[in-house]
Amino acid sequence: MPAYNNVIVFGATGAVGSAAALRAHKDGAKVSLAVRDPSKPTPQLDGIPAEKVQADLTQPETVKVAVHQTGAKAAFIYAVWGAPDHMRPALRALKEAGIEFVVFLSSFSIETDIRAVPSDDFIPLHHAEVEIALEEVFGNDFVAIRPAYFASNIFQQKHAIAQGEVKLPNPDAPFDWISPDDIGDVSGAILVSGQRVRSVGLLGPEKLSLKDAVGVVASVLGKKIDVTKISEEEASAQLVQNGLPPPLVNWLIRNVVDRPGSFFSHHDASNAVGNIQKYSQHAPQRFQEWVEANKDKF
Repeated sequence: MPAYNNVIVFGATGAVGSAAALRAHKDGAKVSLAVRDPSKPTPQLDGIPAEKVQADLTQPETVKVAVHQTGAKAAFIYAVWGAPDHMRPALRALKEAGIEFVVFLSSFSIETDIRAVPSDDFIPLHHAEVEIALEEVFGNDFVAIRPAYFASNIFQQKHAIAQGEVKLPNPDAPFDWISPDDIGDVSGAILVSGQRVRSVGLLGPEKLSLKDAVGVVASVLGKKIDVTKISEEEASAQLVQNGLPPPLVNWLIRNVVDRPGSFFSHHDASNAVGNIQKYSQHAPQRFQEWVEANKDKF
């Protein structure tokens, strides 16, 4: 019997959100999909009887209306860049509308107490600030899901892959390439079960360098893809050209060049590598399996 049989999933058009919705449905909950544009198709969710409601986590009144409309008691949410006061208005709206339990998509890059993250540590700071806000609004009634390096990050090189040459500042930097489907599966399972575990770190099942990951893509696509090492300056210019803000670019370059493999030395790494199996009750998806399943997206 699920602890929460009526849940609402924000960001259901994304890979993690849609997987969370599917798992919540599988585990017996009524699922509502909170999306900014209800007309946007969600083909991956066509097989479940989920109601779409309009809501935007930067607009608290829409959040409150969506929760009232669905009657949901548990919510899956994600971090919104630039949201007012680290999402406190949206979190208060969830609470006031009747949400009792929240599952939040955070980040494994948080390596210390959430109140001690350095101000220049762009990604962990952003997620830690939302976790602090969640503690203030929901107390112990939330769980932070903290995944490491998404397999879908390879899409940052989608154009380069199509051109047959990927340029990287540190091709040998290793990552865990965790499947967004696995992240969503764990999130959906916890959303319905209501397990009060303060945070759940998630580390993928293998250590694969950026260069080797490109090699996997090349093998699956059946094409030759060269990997070329470039300078940090060239890599930064490339990321800025792709539209990323400079603070994020600096953080990405630092973690790829200066701190490669940091996820594997994380204090919670030994637990995180087994948490997909523990919470989803199935083996984690390996990178090649994920690439084969998403081959058409390249």
